[in-house]
Amino acid sequence: MRFAFHKMHGLGNDFVVIDARALALEITPPRARAIADRRTGVGCDQLILLEPSDTADLGMRIFNADGGEVEQCGNALRCVAQLTNARTIDTAGGLIEAAAGDAGVSIDIGAPRFDWDAIPLAYALDTASLPVGWETLEHGAAVNVGNPHVIFFVPDLAAIDLERVGPVIEHDPLFPERVNVNVAQVTGPSALKLRVWERGAGLTQACGTGACATAVAAIRRGLVISPVTVSLPGGDLRIEWAPGETIRMTGPATHVFTGEAELEAFG
Repeated sequence: MRFAFHKMHGLGNDFVVIDARALALEITPPRARAIADRRTGVGCDQLILLEPSDTADLGMRIFNADGGEVEQCGNALRCVAQLTNARTIDTAGGLIEAAAGDAGVSIDIGAPRFDWDAIPLAYALDTASLPVGWETLEHGAAVNVGNPHVIFFVPDLAAIDLERVGPVIEHDPLFPERVNVNVAQVTGPSALKLRVWERGAGLTQACGTGACATAVAAIRRGLVISPVTVSLPGGDLRIEWAPGETIRMTGPATHVFTGEAELEAFG
């Protein structure tokens, strides 16, 4: 069976987007992992599968490069909104609203959640300042923005070996569904630098939900004021949030190429 796909990226966080609204495709974890493989597949951080939805313009499923299915991906949401002109997108992390503008694609990803069992954590802790640590990373903040994040604020982002410590924190038993690990440095009254170890994908050039979670945590601690410019290796995102409101993320989305492949080639 032959299928078409789009290669897209948001600030270097890259995706294979398959539109299965008209013709259903079976995507299993091994098949998603094979498509995402950068040597023998198409290659991507996440595989995005578009499906029909009864409650939105379309439904969107997200598979990380390791084949695991996850709830949310902010950069992919911007790409899908640009590709399809969808204004409402149904995801496992909730119903998302999108709009295109001069500054890029803007996504309303809903309100953040802070309760320990909404992250989720394995047991009750203060999610504003977790009383646990991993080496020099201490007093992290836990936020769920459709998927789970832990955020650490450090004086020198370059001093953190995130590629080494990231997977240790991701798989810590404190996080029963694993976790995305964010390390940030405040660089101005409304500015942050950020690196992210993504659950199931590793280090990426950008993470939209990570930028949202980190900006929210920084605003809660009084470290920055909204709107916040979050600078990632792949570029900048603008995050707006106030307590009690939803989070709005604005940034670019880029279409790289369209291709075709045989589904059976991936298992």
